[in-house]
Amino acid sequence: MASAAPSRDPGTDAPVMQNLFSSPGKRSVVLCLLLVAATLALYNPVNRHPFVNYDDDRYVTENLHVRSGLQKETLRWACTTTEQANWHPLTWISHALDCQLFRLNPAGHHFTNVLIHALDAVLLFLLLQGATGCPWPSLMVAALFALHPINVESVAWIAERKTVLSMLFFLLALGAYDRYARKPEVIGYLAVCVLYALGLMAKPMVITFPFVLLLWDYWPLRRMFPEKHENAPPGEYPAAPFFWLALEKVPLLILSAASALITLKAQRAGGAVRSVMEYSLGVRLQNAIVSCARYVGKAVWPWPLAPMYPHPGDTLNHATVAAACCMLLIITGLVVLARRHRYLPVGWFWFLGTLVPMIGLVQVGAAAMADRYAYLPFIGLFIMLAWGLPEWSRQRHLKAVWLAAPALALLLAFSIVSRRQLAYWSNNVLLWSHTIQVTHDNFVAEDNLGGALILLGRFDEAMPHFQAAVKINPWDPVGNLNVATHEQQAGNLKQAVDLYLKVLRMTPDAGLRANTFSNMGAAYRGLKDPVRARASYESALHLQPANVHACIGVGLLAEQSGDFATAASMFSRAMAIQPTDVGFLLLAQALEKNGHPGEAQMAYQQAQRISPNLPEAQQAANRLLAD
Repeated sequence: MASAAPSRDPGTDAPVMQNLFSSPGKRSVVLCLLLVAATLALYNPVNRHPFVNYDDDRYVTENLHVRSGLQKETLRWACTTTEQANWHPLTWISHALDCQLFRLNPAGHHFTNVLIHALDAVLLFLLLQGATGCPWPSLMVAALFALHPINVESVAWIAERKTVLSMLFFLLALGAYDRYARKPEVIGYLAVCVLYALGLMAKPMVITFPFVLLLWDYWPLRRMFPEKHENAPPGEYPAAPFFWLALEKVPLLILSAASALITLKAQRAGGAVRSVMEYSLGVRLQNAIVSCARYVGKAVWPWPLAPMYPHPGDTLNHATVAAACCMLLIITGLVVLARRHRYLPVGWFWFLGTLVPMIGLVQVGAAAMADRYAYLPFIGLFIMLAWGLPEWSRQRHLKAVWLAAPALALLLAFSIVSRRQLAYWSNNVLLWSHTIQVTHDNFVAEDNLGGALILLGRFDEAMPHFQAAVKINPWDPVGNLNVATHEQQAGNLKQAVDLYLKVLRMTPDAGLRANTFSNMGAAYRGLKDPVRARASYESALHLQPANVHACIGVGLLAEQSGDFATAASMFSRAMAIQPTDVGFLLLAQALEKNGHPGEAQMAYQQAQRISPNLPEAQQAANRLLAD
C-alpha cells in the first residue's frame, strides 16, 4: 500500500521570506540582486547589437589608439588627447580595456555598459537607503533609474560609455562624502576629491557635484538648517553653519572650474561650440526653457525617443516658450512652499541644477536636447516621486501596501517601453529611420541613415538622404562630403573636388577633414594630378595617421612612380590597421616588385584566407593600379 504524500503547509514559504528579510543587511543584498537581475534582463538583447554608425567608429572601431588595447602609448595618448572635443582619459582607457579583452566584438563592449549601469543603480539604492533609512523609496528611485526608457541611449550606445562611467564615480564620491559627513576628517575629504576628479575624467557632465552636495546637506543628511523630524536619517551627521558648508565645497568648485575650462577649450578646438551668430543668447535661453519642460514631459511619458533632437533655432513659438516658463515657475514655487518636505525642493533643484551644463546655454553640437543628458538629472525627479507618493498616501491614511501594485505596474510599463526603444538600437537603418519618423528636419539622422545604407552597399538608396541633409542644412559638412563622394563615383571629379574644398571650409573636425582630404586625393589621382593627390593624402595622414584610404592612396602613387619600397610600406601600414583582400593583393604585388618574393607569397596567402571572392578582389586591385 502506497504511503500518503506528506501534506504541505501553505505557510511553509513564509519563514523563507522572513529569513531573507530578517535583517537590514540581508534585505539590502536581496534588493541589490533584484536590481541587477532586472537590469540585466532588460538589457540582455544588446549582446546581439552592432556598433552604431554614430561615434562608435571614432571611439572604438576606427580609433587606432583604442584598438591597440592598454599599451603605454595608449595611456599617454588618453591623458593628453582632446579628440571628440572632450578631455576624458578614463573613458578612453575603459574603451581600450574592452578592446584588450573583447577586440572588436561589440557584445563585450555593450555588456560592459550594461554592467556599469547596473552597478550605478545598486550604488544609488545603497546611498539613498544609507542616508535616509528608507529602503523602499530608495529601491523605487534605483529601479526607475535602472529601467526608465530615457536611459536606454546611455546604455545601448557604446560611445556613451562616458555617461555611465562618470555616474559611477559621481556616486562613489557621494558615498565618500556620506562617510566624511558622519566623521569629518581630511583623509575622508581627500577621497571625495579624488573620486570626483575621476568622474570629471570620465565625462564633465558631473561638474555640478559641489552643488549636489549642498542639496545633499539639506536633505537627506540635514547638516544644513537641522531640525527634529520623525524621519531623521540614521546615524549622526554633525550640523554646520551654511557658511562652513559652502566653504567646505571650495576645493571641489576649483576642480569644477578647471574641468569647465579644459572642456570649453577642447570643444572650441574641436569645433563643437556653436558661434553666437548661429545661436544668439535669446535663442539659447528659449531652447533651454522649452527643453527643461520637455524633459519633465519625457520623465512622465517617455515616447517617442531619439538619439538626436534637432535644435529649433529661432523658430520656437513665443506661446510655447511662455507656457514652458510658466510650468517651470509654478513647479519651482510649489516645491519652495512645500519645503517642509525637504525631498521636494532637493529633487527639483537636483534636476534643474545638474541639467544646466547640458541645457545649451553654451551650445555644443546641433542638438536641442538629448536623452543621455537626463541620466543624472532625472534622479532628482525620481526622488520627488518615490518619497512624495508614500507621503501623500500617509496623509490619506492609506496602507503602504496599496502603493506596491501601482509602483510595479509603472516599472513594468517603463520596462516595456525601454525594451521597445532598445530594439531600435539593434540596427543602424532601423535606428535612423525611426529617428527621421519622430523628429523634423533632422539632417544628422538623414546623414547617418545614408551612411548606414552605404555600409550595406545600398548606394542608390543612400544618396537621397544625403541630399535631404544638405537641403535641410546647406552647411552640413557630412552631407556635402557624401554628395561629393557620389559625384566622384559618378565620374564628375572636378565637381567633387569643388565640393571637397567647400567641406574643408565648413568644418574644423579633424576626422571629417581627414576623410575629405583622403577622398580629394583619390579625385586628384583620377584627374592625373599626382602632386595634388599626394599633398591631399599626406594632409589626411597628418590629421589621422590611421586613415586606411590615405595610406593606400600614397602606396598607389608610389607604385605608379616605381617606388615599390614606399608602396609596400604604405600597403603594409594599411593592412595593420584594416586588413582587406584587396589591400593584401596590392601589398603582395609591391613586395614582389621590390624583390621580396617570400613576403609577397605570405601577403597573397593572407588575401586568400580572408577573401570571399579572390578573382573579384584581384580585378579591384588591378583597377586601382590602372587608375
